[in-house]
Amino acid sequence: MMSYTKDEIMTATDMVRNFSTVLHSVSKEKKRVVIVKNNRFEAVLLPIEAYEKMSEAVTILEKIYDSSKKKSDG
Repeated sequence: MMSYTKDEIMTATDMVRNFSTVLHSVSKEKKRVVIVKNNRFEAVLLPIEAYEKMSEAVTILEKIYDSSKKKSDG
């Protein structure tokens, strides 16, 4: 399980009340915000660059997995 610092965690209510400020902070400081609802981690707000890098990494890993699966099946 990942760990988060106290300043990365925000309740859903606080997120709604401060969305513009939080969005600006995330995009400028390049950090994440974990959104908590009913005492459970529900979502993460990331800068678009971080999301795109993760998406590209997943695509590459899926190709590697598919390639290795085909080799083991053949």
